[in-house]
Amino acid sequence: MAGRGGLLSHIYPPKSLMFRSRRASLVQRLWRLRCATPGPDDSHGALKPAAHALFKKLKDTELELLLRAVESRGAGESGCVWVELRGSKPGLPASLLLCRLYRWPDLRHSHELKRLSCCRSPGGEGTVHCCNPHHLSRLTTPETPPPPYCKASPFAIPSKCPNNLDNKRKVWQDTSLSQHSLKDAYWCKLAYWEYRLRVGRLYPVHEDFVNIFSELPAGNGFCVAQLASRNRSQAVQRAQRKIGLGLVLSREAGNVWAYNRSDHPVFISSPTLSPPGSPGLAVHKILPGYSIKAFDYERANSLAGWQDLSDGPCDTHTVRISFTKGWGPSYSRRFITSCPCWLEVLLNTHG
Repeated sequence: MAGRGGLLSHIYPPKSLMFRSRRASLVQRLWRLRCATPGPDDSHGALKPAAHALFKKLKDTELELLLRAVESRGAGESGCVWVELRGSKPGLPASLLLCRLYRWPDLRHSHELKRLSCCRSPGGEGTVHCCNPHHLSRLTTPETPPPPYCKASPFAIPSKCPNNLDNKRKVWQDTSLSQHSLKDAYWCKLAYWEYRLRVGRLYPVHEDFVNIFSELPAGNGFCVAQLASRNRSQAVQRAQRKIGLGLVLSREAGNVWAYNRSDHPVFISSPTLSPPGSPGLAVHKILPGYSIKAFDYERANSLAGWQDLSDGPCDTHTVRISFTKGWGPSYSRRFITSCPCWLEVLLNTHG
């Protein structure tokens, strides 16, 4: 009998051993998925002891969640990966460690990060925090503002010129929300443009955040690839394919944030992103994985009567976003209407 039991135990290993081997496999896969190039302060393998110590603290379900998030590179919806802070040894915070390991090897400080609206972590409070690296974005650092835009505009008709430009200007539509059309049910509407042509209807946003994309596995939100457009040019098709996972717009504590989920830069302008006293709108380049506070409601209230003379009809509660292509004095495209794919965010000021 003893011999038979030993044979069975050899064929069917104990459950504890099976769980240990499964957990070891998860840890090995997670370590293999780290960024190939280490950061300036990390040699190859320098983060291994800290990473394995963190993996050891995570439950199996948390390891599986983390693996799914890292393997999909944030493309799919992933839950929070909770880690207990109590009893942690001094060192890199878990979120900073995993962001450096899987996303930004050159990341130095936690204050360079911002939690996304999908994350349920309490932030600086509580003893349990989420360390999912794809629930965090990197803050766009302030740039030196570009020179003021030229006051010449394709929308402005000089007094000495005849009105023969009227027919060309009919394609442009001022999509600003009138007071009559505003409802409390949504906080903004989205207008998608291809050059000077608006494509599709206005898309109302009711939730606190919205995905805007051309290809997002199992995602929901505003898919620009599904909008029908006649005679779509090759340039538009190329730009639209690069939108990919797109971006996330979220309304948070009196501000509107934009998070670039795609593999290519996006370019953003709004009245509250421009330096005080600027006659035109500054355009900010947002790299993949980065966030920016695209709109500040409090500051917008102080801009009553402000006018932008440089880039066509625009009110103080509108954000403009171009996918992959920039515009302005630093680029060959002076105006956003020269960009193949861009978005207008019309904020509800009465919501």
